Amino acid sequence: MSERVRILATMTRLLVVDDEATVRELLSATLRFAGFEVTSAATATEAVAAAVEEPPDLVLLDVMLPDLDGFEVVRRLREQPTAAGPVPVLFLTARDRQADKIQGLSLGADDYVTKPFDLEELIARIRAILRRTTGQHSDVLTVGPLTLDAEGHQLTRAGAPLRVSPTEFRLLHYLMENAGRVVSKGQILERVWRYDFNGDTSIVDTYISYLRRKVDDEEPKLIHTVHGVGYVMRAPKP
Repeated sequence: MSERVRILATMTRLLVVDDEATVRELLSATLRFAGFEVTSAATATEAVAAAVEEPPDLVLLDVMLPDLDGFEVVRRLREQPTAAGPVPVLFLTARDRQADKIQGLSLGADDYVTKPFDLEELIARIRAILRRTTGQHSDVLTVGPLTLDAEGHQLTRAGAPLRVSPTEFRLLHYLMENAGRVVSKGQILERVWRYDFNGDTSIVDTYISYLRRKVDDEEPKLIHTVHGVGYVMRAPKP
């Protein structure tokens, strides 16, 4: 099993459909960095063909495409039977009229996000859709002997309960959510504290030290320093 441990399957397949190359490339790169497998299409025809050839777990779809609009893409996708049922669709578009949003959702889209958008919020919406449509729950993360229940705000190591502060819990959740991937101190500041402290990352080092004493003071060690970059949480090798 991959070191990146999620209840949602690692390398969930996403199809990004947008005729603007810069948007398409930005989205694809960001989503791959978040742990998804991504394919892309620039037209409605390409999108339908790609979805039929290898059904994705979710489609991010622009409304304004050069050949057909995104609403027609959804209609055609809904006509394609798949073993897993209809492919979830998230509209991602500059079309912000209420009528467009109602039309998109009426066609069976799972969400409708207007441009410009926040990438972190978009990823959260994608994961929320996947949780709903797969019937899975991603609020419980497990890395080696460590298990974190985000909803219940509970933390255990090898079944023994651990107590940490709210900030330590958020930091640990972020590390576990990105298990197997190095995250920089800047990324940690932005995600956990939502403040850059004028570039001073010492608070990250301080809280990592707290976590190590509370949850990682025995073998196997899970939190590792990547000098000059940041930190990574790794599951122990079997």
